[in-house]
Amino acid sequence: MNSGAEPGTGTGSRGGPGRRRFIGALVGAATAGALASTSACGSSGPASRERAELTRRSTASSASHQRRREGQLFLGTYTSQEGGGQGIGLATYDDMTGRIKGTGTLDGVPDPSYLALHPSGRTLYAVNEREKGGVTAVALSPDGEHDVLGTRDTGGNGPCHLSVHPSGRWLLSANYGSGSVAVHPVEASGALGERTDLVTHSSPPPGPGQQGPHAHQIVTSPDGRHVLAVDLGNDTVYTYRLDEKAGRLRRVSYARMRPGAGPRHLTFHPSGRFAYVADELDNTVVVCAYDPATGRLSPGEPQSTGTGEGTSYPAQIVVTREGRFAFLANRGHNSITRYAIEGDGARLRLLDTVPVGGDFPRQLAFSPSQRLLFAANQKSGSVTVFRVDAGSGALRLTGKPFASPIAVCALPL
Repeated sequence: MNSGAEPGTGTGSRGGPGRRRFIGALVGAATAGALASTSACGSSGPASRERAELTRRSTASSASHQRRREGQLFLGTYTSQEGGGQGIGLATYDDMTGRIKGTGTLDGVPDPSYLALHPSGRTLYAVNEREKGGVTAVALSPDGEHDVLGTRDTGGNGPCHLSVHPSGRWLLSANYGSGSVAVHPVEASGALGERTDLVTHSSPPPGPGQQGPHAHQIVTSPDGRHVLAVDLGNDTVYTYRLDEKAGRLRRVSYARMRPGAGPRHLTFHPSGRFAYVADELDNTVVVCAYDPATGRLSPGEPQSTGTGEGTSYPAQIVVTREGRFAFLANRGHNSITRYAIEGDGARLRLLDTVPVGGDFPRQLAFSPSQRLLFAANQKSGSVTVFRVDAGSGALRLTGKPFASPIAVCALPL
């Protein structure tokens, strides 16, 4: 593996194959009883008013606690495949128990296989993973009456990943089928404007067994200076600078992974000095040093996923907020690998693998509290939820899987 620097910029699109496709209620009742008792006594003295105020505060605290316990869950799927969903799945979850409850479907979003939230929390974005790829914006409403704001063309086929720039002004997407990455402006309403750039990964050449580039992920570095695109077909991670006025990408460096590795997803350590790359095809994870000043990524030696012989098709890797543990979804092995992070992010130490409780875990996501880890299991059409031990990082299933058609993404809010 090696890394290189290249100042050139590429724009344009190319054809390519389609992608392989409640305690609060009890407290409230007790409170109502207490208030009724006070009223019946006819007392209006200071002690009575103090008791009423304490009761009011208790009720408000309980209601706030209950609101914090319940979160929203959005579910990505394939609508064009047999057995798929009708749009973005809607659900709620209990942050203490992990229990999921379905609440309906947001129709009108075709093949929403990956989802991302705007930093404001008011807009949801989905890729439309189709031959003619698109990205769709959805205005979120507290009452659940979400509104589809429209779709923009990504300029490529099979978009499979998207993310919002930390500024909230740009949406970045990766076209798997055509090996390109796109940029769209985000309007004040959260809707998307016309595409401002499209960059195709034309070099280095494709890896062994690949017919062309396959952009699988696009993310912004923690400091916001650079945009990184992971390309499975070219065995390369590209680093760009984003012109935040014009919405254009300029390539500044690239890192070659091992030939045939098939890098799929990366995630950064909170320090911003290291990134972890999941290699789909050679069943490894690589720790990469990252230079925030230049955007240069320097890959280390491949490490085991703990899944034994054969290809387990590693998918998404996630890291805890404090940077102590990493978790990797293994689709072929139907497991999650747990790593301890050491050396301030420089090392991964394999701890164990845990059965995921489903088939083909495509994606992982933490709840905002990070008490829970969600796994979207594509082939079993289910979402499994694990409680994460804050001290050890140990995972424990919270209950039975939640049925969700062709579950390829779970986004808990």
